[in-house]
Formats: sequence, C-alpha cells, structure tokens
Amino acid sequence: MPLGRVTLKVSRGRVSPIPLCNDGILTLTFLGCGSAFAKTLDQTNLLIVKGSDHLLIDMGGTTPKVLHKHGVSVSEIDHFLITHSHADHVGGLEEVQLFNRYVARRKANMIITKEYETLLWNESLRGGSEWSESRPLKFTDLWNVQRPKRINGYLREVYQTQVGTISIKMFRTKHFPDSAKCWRDSVWSCGILIDDHVLFTSDTRFDPELLEEFDSKHSLSAIFHDCQLFTGGVHTGIEELATLPAELKQKLVLVHYGDGWRDYREFARKAGFHSWGKALHTYSFD
Repeated sequence: MPLGRVTLKVSRGRVSPIPLCNDGILTLTFLGCGSAFAKTLDQTNLLIVKGSDHLLIDMGGTTPKVLHKHGVSVSEIDHFLITHSHADHVGGLEEVQLFNRYVARRKANMIITKEYETLLWNESLRGGSEWSESRPLKFTDLWNVQRPKRINGYLREVYQTQVGTISIKMFRTKHFPDSAKCWRDSVWSCGILIDDHVLFTSDTRFDPELLEEFDSKHSLSAIFHDCQLFTGGVHTGIEELATLPAELKQKLVLVHYGDGWRDYREFARKAGFHSWGKALHTYSFD
C-alpha cells in the first residue's frame, strides 16, 4: 500500500526464523505489539533490518523468549537502543548483558546518551549485575557504547546516529509522569525516526505537535504509534488519536495495545487509521 513517498508491504504471515539480514530493503519486525500488562500479546519491541545491518529497539521481559522461539539467540543481536526504563522495554536487558559476558563472551553495542546511560545503569541494571564478579562491574564492562550526536533544527531534543546503512534519529517524548506538561518535564524517554521517513513513537502521551513537526519536515511514510484503549495515564488513547488530521491517521499503524483490541476494530476502521500492528510480520519499505 502506498504511504507517503514509498510503498509499505506487510508480509502475509508471520516470519520464522526472524531474519537479521535481507536484500537491502528497510524492514521492520515487531516482536510483539502488546502493552505492558497484556497477557495474550508479547511486548512491543522492534527489530529493524536493512541489508547486513540490524538494530533492536527495546528488550522487554518477553523478548528473549520470542527471539529464541523464532530462531534467534540474544547473543546474535549486535545493536540495541532502549527508549525508556519501564520493564516491558528493559526487562530482558539483564539477561542479554550477563549471557553475553559469561556464555557468548562478547559485548553488544548500545546506542545511548550519557544522561540515559547513567539512569539506566543506576536505576535498572546495576543491582543485578554490578557484583557478578570479585570487582564491581560498570556499564562499559557489559556494553560497547555508541553515543548519538545532538542535532539542531527541531522543537525538541533530537539525537542522530547511524547503524551501518540505517539512519536513526532519537527524539524526546512526553511519556511519564502523567503530570508532565511536555517532554522537558518528563523522565527520559524517546521515540525514533528511521531513515528519515518511518516514525516509531515508542511509549508517549498524546503529542500531536510531535507528529505534525516530523511529518512536515520528513513527509513520513508510516507512523507506528502507541495506542492505549482508554484515555488517561501515561499513554496515548485511541480516542485521542482519532482527533488527528486525516492525512496523519492514514499513516498510523497502532501498536502497544491491550488484550481487548478486537473490541475496537470497528472504531479504528471508522477513524481512518492505517491498521493494527501485527507481531512477527515484516513491514518492508521500498
């Protein structure tokens, strides 16, 4: 289906094993499309592949099992980027860093700012890993660090980096606490812009200014958007998304939804959204 300036193709069925390389086309595979508390859905973590390059966005608690079930060891993932520190996004990271150190004998690459490295290590990863040996371990004992560069020209904090042929821009988001008036008041969280035309919000509260700015600057091909099935709290409600302009809604693929999503299929159709995200299907752009 044409979206923006490229054609989005969705695989007819689930892929297994999960591919870590392809013929050079940008491909996205969600390892789950569920919210943090979903029980019938795996968590919304995203694998990006382009040619021989790949990058995993987030590593929730269900993700190591999903990877294993579909033919990929956590030690085969070379590059990671974590959008924020909720358990459905970091719950599998301790397994990755310890398995890599003591079984695979390697370090994976982590794309991370200095600010968020300190937060992630001290408040999420340090307790289970620091004293695994006779000396205290540091974050850099377990990860190779890749620092994205802060760039100008946007109304919010944006960082840029490259994973081989994959271009990544990390933009700050308004996720939590629910009292935060904008991204500046929020605890560290980010979404990503992939190859300057595919946007993944990760978790965010309703922020139409974000979508409007990035669509106006980049003519987005698709927007994979956080979608809560009610309004309130620290996520974007489906009824809030329905108030967006039609030209944005037709680009929205809904992810991070709850177990009851089937009850909202008719609402989503009438609202004019592109589709519901499909776990373990490939989204290819050419």
